[in-house]
Amino acid sequence: MEKEVLVSISGLQFVNDDKEAVEMITVGDYYKRGSRHYVMFDEAMEGFSGTTRNMIKFNEHMVDITKKGITNVHMVFEEKQKNMTYYDTPFGNLLIGLATNKVDVKEEEDSIDISIDYSLDINYEYVSDCKISICLKEKKAGDVSLFS
Repeated sequence: MEKEVLVSISGLQFVNDDKEAVEMITVGDYYKRGSRHYVMFDEAMEGFSGTTRNMIKFNEHMVDITKKGITNVHMVFEEKQKNMTYYDTPFGNLLIGLATNKVDVKEEEDSIDISIDYSLDINYEYVSDCKISICLKEKKAGDVSLFS
């Protein structure tokens, strides 16, 4: 898999008995160096001009997400680790904790699926259990399908 890919990111937050879902589909650039994979894409934020540049670096045990622009954050998801970071938003800064339970990366010839299960806290207070699914599919001219 090389160059241009379709990037589908979906997330779920579980708060009490409620589920909140978020999904985004965009086009990004992909490459692999050594054992690390890299994906870069731009993200627009409703109600704001400009974009946020996203870089996702990953291998089979770790996912590293960096956002620069309207929002700024560097999130690291490592199995059985808790990482703290500041999330800079247009509404202010948040100290977030990411306690990663599981990172699962499945690589096929023309796609990669990443699943992350983690707990989120903000300013040292538990907020929710969360799941992120990232799907990368090779984008070939005339052969694009968003659904498997």
